[in-house]
This record gives sequence, structure tokens and C-alpha cells, in this order.
Amino acid sequence: MQQLERFQEIPHEGPICDLMWSDPDDRVGWGISPRGAGYTFGQDVSEHFNHTNGFEFIVRAHQLVMEGYNWSHENAVVTLFSAPNYCYRCGNQAAIMEVDEHMHTKFIQFDPAPRRGGPNSKEVTVSRQAPDYFL
Repeated sequence: MQQLERFQEIPHEGPICDLMWSDPDDRVGWGISPRGAGYTFGQDVSEHFNHTNGFEFIVRAHQLVMEGYNWSHENAVVTLFSAPNYCYRCGNQAAIMEVDEHMHTKFIQFDPAPRRGGPNSKEVTVSRQAPDYFL
């Protein structure tokens, strides 16, 4: 992975695409991804990857999980999702993960911000004034 040119737009095929869009699955081995990009991979693949690279677990993103994070493959893989209420319609939480020097993890979950104008309002007010920290 260190030899890959990672500072680029995500291509439609190749190793960068596969790293970005591949998802953990309940199957054994590798499978075709329903996304149309990347692959699915089983617990055997996760365990082999972690063992080969000296990792305790894989942290990944780019897959909606309703609670903001989700462990899979017996804690060999964790998926984080940092966009609450994705596309303003999924109703999901978001999460960030903290890892201390002893590899203990802590998750902080976030709910979507309330809509301005009340809970039933369809309008969102956007301020055009720049915050002070941009001045």
C-alpha cells in the first residue's frame, strides 16, 4: 500500500478503487460487490490481512451503518460513518473513533443537527456570513 499513489481522485478500477469500495461480508473469501466497484471480503480475508500486516483491526468507511459504527468479523474490522442523516433521509447516526496508546477504542456517536425552523420544517436556513475563524 505504501507504493500506491494515494493522492488522486478515486479511479473506476484498480487497487485504489478496490481499497475504497470493498466491504466486509459474511461469506468466506472474496466476492463480487453489489456496488459495482470493489469486492466483498470474508472474515478469513480480514484475519489474514491483519496477521500479515501486524494489525489488530482494520478501520474503514464509505459504507452506511445506522449507529455510526459497526464491528464485523469478530472485531477484525470496524466501519465508521461520519455523515449523520445521510442525504437528509437515512436517519442514521454518525461516529468518530478514538484509539488510545493501548489500542483501547472509544466511539463518540452524533445525531443529526435539528432542522432550523422546528422539527417539521422542510426549510433549512444557510448563513452566508463567514465565521470569524475564516477572516
